[in-house]
Amino acid sequence: MRNIKLTIEYDGSRYNGWQRLGKGEADNTVENKLLEVLHKMTGKEVELNCGSRTELGVHAYAQVANFKASTDLKCFEIKNYLNRYLPMDIAVTSVEEVTERFHASLNAKSKTYLYRIAIGDVPSVFDRKYTYYCFKRPNVTHMKEAAKLLLGEHDFKDFSSVKKGKSTVKEIYDIDIYQDEKEIQISIKANDFLHNMARMLVSTLLEIGLGNRSMWEIEKILDPNQPDLGSTPASAQGLFLQEVEY
Repeated sequence: MRNIKLTIEYDGSRYNGWQRLGKGEADNTVENKLLEVLHKMTGKEVELNCGSRTELGVHAYAQVANFKASTDLKCFEIKNYLNRYLPMDIAVTSVEEVTERFHASLNAKSKTYLYRIAIGDVPSVFDRKYTYYCFKRPNVTHMKEAAKLLLGEHDFKDFSSVKKGKSTVKEIYDIDIYQDEKEIQISIKANDFLHNMARMLVSTLLEIGLGNRSMWEIEKILDPNQPDLGSTPASAQGLFLQEVEY
């Protein structure tokens, strides 16, 4: 039995995320599209583990997944086979054989998400599916100062839609905010992310940049003894899983 690691990029626009647990929702997921082709290739059902479960409408530059199978195909042949039969909005960019103990989810040390905010004079027709358009230019200096308050280990319960049954304490290693004339990019690196956490962090920083919230409200949001003061998640189309590190 071989353990095969995949690096995958995808346009999440038409999918219900990487994986959906609700009844009747499994077919239209990135995971299921891959499983269908892997079953066709191996002739057997396989289990697919992923580095980070992206949500409905979220994209990936470099998702990582692994599966175990008995196949004589070389890695480049697996890559070619998958890309031949996968939909055009999902692509396998690399395939490699790894040790038996490698697990794409359990072995992940950090995950980085990138959020793209368009700020040009006119919304781009061609980028509309991959950026959130902000009609007012936010103050990036204020956003950077607020981002410093989020670094380190905190209880991010109010930066998530998680209800119960999972630890909400996570550690953010770095938040980088870049701006040019047409776009603001927010990169967030953490040991893990809760459901909707990346999008709620972005929306809070954006509200601060637009002057709708004070940066000092972050301390209240992070206080588990305060009422839920979290922001609504930012639109999914601007979010990309950028990297999973091992």
